[in-house]
Amino acid sequence: MTQTNQQNEQGRFETATLGGGCFWCTEAVFLAVQGVESVESGYAGGRVLNPSYEQVCDGETGHAEVVKVVFDPAIISYREVLEIFFATHDPTQLNRQGNDVGTQYRSVVFTHSDEQRKTALDVIDELQREDVYGGKIVTEVTPLDGNYYAAEAYHQNYFAQHPNQGYCAAVVGPKVAKFRKKFVHRLKA
Repeated sequence: MTQTNQQNEQGRFETATLGGGCFWCTEAVFLAVQGVESVESGYAGGRVLNPSYEQVCDGETGHAEVVKVVFDPAIISYREVLEIFFATHDPTQLNRQGNDVGTQYRSVVFTHSDEQRKTALDVIDELQREDVYGGKIVTEVTPLDGNYYAAEAYHQNYFAQHPNQGYCAAVVGPKVAKFRKKFVHRLKA
């Protein structure tokens, strides 16, 4: 089964592929979201086949650190997934998130359909019109062209396994706490 045709009881799961800086942060947020079936850290949008973390970190492959979020649209819509995504990173920072600098940390939505592309552009347009961030949103919206690779096993569910690691304690933890406070109605039981 392809990732966009995975079945659930009501029909099918959908997939969102999102890059909002370090994938440890984005993964930790979406693992807590009601209606999310699975989250996988990976790499997308680059020129190298099956890149390693070290290659992506060099910034020369063109890949972004992303998460593949498989969700049940009967519980949470793609638009709501995007609202959480945009609320939990700074989409006005070009090729960076905080101290993480490089194209691998860019804000990007890799779409799986024309409908996802339209929704993503609509959400960005609404956020820009409302001047939510006080600056220009630089998030890329581009089709996922099949160039997605799962990250190494040690990156999966990283925050849950290493909550006291320096980066996790200083960056991921506060981001997850902010998400939990703002989206309490979207948390898994």
